[in-house]
Formats: sequence, structure tokens, C-alpha cells
Amino acid sequence: MICENIIEAKNIEKNFKNFSLKIEDLKIPTGFATALIGENGAGKTTLLNILSGIRLDYKGSIEFFGEYNDKDRERNPEVKERIGYTGTENYYLPHWTVDQIDELSELLFKNYDHEKFMARYDELAISSSGKYDGKKKVSELSDGTKTKLQLAQVLARDTDLLLMDEPASPLDPLMRDKLCELIREYITSKEGRTVLFSTHNISDMENVTDYAIIVEHGNVVESGSVDELKEKYILVKGEPEDAQKAKSVLYTMTESKYGFEGICLAENLEKLTGLDITTEAPSLFQISVAVMKNNTRVK
Repeated sequence: MICENIIEAKNIEKNFKNFSLKIEDLKIPTGFATALIGENGAGKTTLLNILSGIRLDYKGSIEFFGEYNDKDRERNPEVKERIGYTGTENYYLPHWTVDQIDELSELLFKNYDHEKFMARYDELAISSSGKYDGKKKVSELSDGTKTKLQLAQVLARDTDLLLMDEPASPLDPLMRDKLCELIREYITSKEGRTVLFSTHNISDMENVTDYAIIVEHGNVVESGSVDELKEKYILVKGEPEDAQKAKSVLYTMTESKYGFEGICLAENLEKLTGLDITTEAPSLFQISVAVMKNNTRVK
């Protein structure tokens, strides 16, 4: 069954000493790549840990695939078989070897394919020598190589949903481009496949993002398809003498001696009538930064 939203979560709450995650309503559309965007400490990792089942100490309810709840995720092995996850640099124990990770994956998941793992290992150039090194320990790998190893492992499984916590952060520019290619390949290879990945810098992942959710201090502050967001917001540029008049209308503004530019809600554009301005469609990066600036606690 292909459902409209692969994840639907309501009233998710997790409280820490100095931080609270409170998500009233979260929907992850099926068949797309969704970016979870926010500053460091905004709550992205906590939310992904809750969705993946790494954290179980939360309030609220989650539905997966239109038919399972978060209790089923823990009781029914079929649910976790359909979900893949990549995490931070501490995802693997440091003394594990590549062979052990491969063997453990075969034990844990019925849908794991050793041959696919080997093919991804080679494709992602995980070994600097170009030859498979199964005795290599995780502690001997760079952060970027650990991420590539996670990608090889999770893509060797036949899943329907990938949850990825900051997958691009440790990667070099070439591998970030490859990551986008892998995400798009995953989504298009089977109907209904979906990816949710977190990032604090969307610029390198914008070309693979279909839907965006922006999180600030534990709350969703904006969400929508990339096309919807680019209709909702507009990039405005103008002359220096008009900067002060425009400031009260724009979401955010940067100024120089040559003029100003900023993001404006499209519905407020008429308030700038009479000013010498030009408008452009903003990038998702520009929209994200503007929304985050408008909601951040950073002074």
C-alpha cells in the first residue's frame, strides 16, 4: 500500500534540562526527499532519533507507512526491515571491523544483500587502496569514510524509508554530489521510497530536495514543497535610499553601500510599491536562512 505520508507524527515532545522538542504535527510525504533544516541544536537529531526508535523516552504518537504505529515499530520486525538509518560518527563501535559490520547486518536484516554491500563499497571508494579491506577497524577510518560505510551498508538493504542524520556534513564536495545522486537513485528505483535527511546547510543538498521542514529551538517554523516555498517567499533587491522603508516589510535584510537585498513574503510585496526594486525567485538556501534568522535566538 502506498500512502500519502510515509510518516505522520502528532504531539511529539521530549524535554531535556535546557531544551524541549515540541512538534504538534509532522508529515513526511511519500516518494520524495525531505530536508529537515535547522541550526545546530535546533532539535533535528532528537527528532530523527525518535522517528528511528533510537530514543523511546518521548510523548506523542507516530504512524509509519499508513498502517503501523511506533509501538509496532518496536514489536514487529517487518517495520524496521523497511526503515534504514544513518547516524553520526559514533554510529559504529570503534573496534568493529568492516567484516564484522557486514556480518552483523546479515544477521540483523533479512533484506540485507552482501553482494550489494560489496558493490557499494567499491562504488564509494571506501578503501583508499581500491581493494576491499575487511579487517579495517572503524577507529581507523576518517569521519567521511565512516559515513560512506554507513551508506554502503544501508543501501545494501531493500528498504522503503531512509532516515539520515547530517549525512553530508563529513563529506567532501565530490561525495556530497554523489550522495545526492544516491538519494535520487534510491527514490526512483522503487515506487514509494522516501528519504528524510537533516542538515544545517542546505546549499549542497538543494538540488535533491523536494520538500523542506525548517526547525528552530525544537519547533517546526516552516514546511512545504520547494515549489510552494518559492511561491510563498520572494527575493527583493533595491537601492540604498530605500533600505529603511523596505526593512519593516522584509523578513530579513542585508545592506551595503550598493543597496540592499532580502526575503519578503510574496503576499507583502505590494507594500513595497513605489520603491525602486527588482525581484527574483529565491533559492531554498536563501529561504531557509531567512526563516531561521527570523526565528533564531542568536543575537
